[in-house]
Amino acid sequence: MTTPQKLDLTYEHRVLDSARAARRYFAKFERIIGHLSAVAKLSVEERQLGKTEGDILGQYLLDLNNSFTALSYKYLMTNRSASSGQISIDKTESGFPIFSEIIQLASDATQAKKHLKSLPDQARLKKDMVSQILTELSPPTALQYALAQRIYYETLEREPLFLSQNHPQAVWVGKVLKQRKRRYIIHWAVYDSKTNIPVVYLMEVDDTGSRALPNDERRWPRLQDALMAQALSELKLLTIAKGIDTDFKNLHPKRLRRFHLGPMHSHAFTEQHGPIRDVLAQAAGKPGLDWALAWTVETLQSERQEWVKTGVFNAAWRQVFKLDAYGLDGKTDGYTDISRALILPHRAYQVLEENHAQSFDGIRKYVVGQNNTILSYT
Repeated sequence: MTTPQKLDLTYEHRVLDSARAARRYFAKFERIIGHLSAVAKLSVEERQLGKTEGDILGQYLLDLNNSFTALSYKYLMTNRSASSGQISIDKTESGFPIFSEIIQLASDATQAKKHLKSLPDQARLKKDMVSQILTELSPPTALQYALAQRIYYETLEREPLFLSQNHPQAVWVGKVLKQRKRRYIIHWAVYDSKTNIPVVYLMEVDDTGSRALPNDERRWPRLQDALMAQALSELKLLTIAKGIDTDFKNLHPKRLRRFHLGPMHSHAFTEQHGPIRDVLAQAAGKPGLDWALAWTVETLQSERQEWVKTGVFNAAWRQVFKLDAYGLDGKTDGYTDISRALILPHRAYQVLEENHAQSFDGIRKYVVGQNNTILSYT
């Protein structure tokens, strides 16, 4: 009988085994998420996103930043305290922490109150740190670790977080009295377990039910479960939208969008392939200028609706979605259109334009200029 082989994840994952590496990593992500929030606002100004969509996406980015801030405190004392763990990141595909880190974050959040009760408050810990430095003339490593964990659990308890699953919510955006329909934007998000990338979904729907969707105990829980079950990057938007259109007769999806907030490429932390590798390698002369974040938006749009038979005596409205066909056989990728963008520092953009511009045709570039201003180039 052969011994089963252990799964070796070292090829795909990288462990940040020092406090300095962990701090640099999270400091970089804090800046990048800030730039991503600015890009979301710019997308509203450029009318690529509606205001409500921009507000929803902005909140998810704030939640993501809170999750990363919490993790930065959890691993603040990496390799400096015997109790501190080490964070693992996806070094080949996403640049983000691996999925299990986000699962553990959610688990820790449920225990945050218990941990906070057992830990002294920040003022007491800081006072004890000063006392140890002055009286024992030694670094208060154990107290520093305790303070970092205190702030970690405070963040988990007090701030909204981006978790592995962020359940659907409905935002009312209007109604048409004559047609007795209400319009909502339903949004949900996941930290994709296969790609290790945050993914946000926005679905604009018309509701013709007798009760408002969020107050309908028969439809709303079923819809939430259906949306979370299909929140998989490998599923086509067309599959998700058609499923909702078929299974919920009073809900009519008008537009479905999926935002992939990554991957993050970094010469210091990840292993890139293709032209982006050369771009970041050449831009790596100064700290903080060796990164690029991909931002991809898939959109599925309803073109019209048709009255179709659903049985011998029944009929219902069904959406006809506009699809972007490719090839002679009419196959589609299940969306109306897709837009790809890169967010990157000005130095990396200069290298890209000088040496690799043709490789990035069709990709919008959001360039971080002086004073963190964002410039948009097609």
